[in-house]
Amino acid sequence: MSVAQSNTITSSPTDESRNLSPEAIMQVGFGYWASKTLLSAVELGLFTELAGGPLDAETIRTRLKLHPRALHDFLDALVALGLLTKGRGRYANTPETAHFLDRNKESYVGGFLQMSSVRLYAFWGNLTEGLRTGEPQNEAKQGRDLFDEIYKHPEHLKSFLKAMTGISLVTAAAIARKFPWGAYKSFADIGAAEGCIPAAIADAHPHLNGIGFDLPGVQPHFEAYIAGHKLSSRVSFKGGDFFADPLPRADVLIMGRILHDWSVARRRELIVKAFATLPDNGALLIYETIIDDERRQNTFGLLMSLNMLIETREGADYTGADCMGWMKEAGFRETRVEHLLGPDSMVVGIK
Repeated sequence: MSVAQSNTITSSPTDESRNLSPEAIMQVGFGYWASKTLLSAVELGLFTELAGGPLDAETIRTRLKLHPRALHDFLDALVALGLLTKGRGRYANTPETAHFLDRNKESYVGGFLQMSSVRLYAFWGNLTEGLRTGEPQNEAKQGRDLFDEIYKHPEHLKSFLKAMTGISLVTAAAIARKFPWGAYKSFADIGAAEGCIPAAIADAHPHLNGIGFDLPGVQPHFEAYIAGHKLSSRVSFKGGDFFADPLPRADVLIMGRILHDWSVARRRELIVKAFATLPDNGALLIYETIIDDERRQNTFGLLMSLNMLIETREGADYTGADCMGWMKEAGFRETRVEHLLGPDSMVVGIK
């Protein structure tokens, strides 16, 4: 037998290998097919269009201005994905898509999905480059800054704030429910965006007064959202930069989905600043897609951390142990991690 011949010989399959299947690998590998199908449906407003009741394919095509070629494949794929139902030739929302993906409902969480479809989906195509270079793969590649781009364009800012509401809406209700708010009188949400966190907390606890702290350009969006919830008498806006300006004084400070935008040094800086601002026995709540300490279970948190590679120069997500360590370094006498809902948890520090 020649060397060339011996190199082509493979071992015969074992009993174990005969039972292996590539199905899970292929599902993950082609997961972007399903993802973009959903994102396009949200972007098109399909679930909002179906809010009025079941529709046949031709009516959907006409209302959404779709080409007939892939119409049935698109709709039936959504049925197979469990995002629509189908009966008697008509398509309808599932209970989940009816509740969470109808733009006309307060429970709409599609803002972040819309942003993902319009912005993030294309940037994630360069993940391999990001992994090799450690550099962001968004507008920064053209010398532009993400937050500058968002805040200087009114429509971009509006979309971004709605996206933040979409990703935080369900979490807001969990924070309002799980933290012992009865022991406190005031709170301030640092980086409040539209204000879904302050609105949920103030609505659930009438004894509380709240502040939303964010850059001045956010103010009209915040005040409109709070007014829509009839909470303007108890929840107000304060403009400022959380690195450059003093934080508002309150019994509880909240930081949600902001620490992962920055380096560890800047995170520590904000936590030290919060500690100095709080009264004795005051609390700092940091909520995020906190990664489990073993870094094995919170898939969404780990993928969100990769998203921070795509979107920021130094950001990343972190574990509960990491965050408690930063709090203890700052002087907090008591810390704990508490699961909220889905991939989200909050880290609580008591001064």
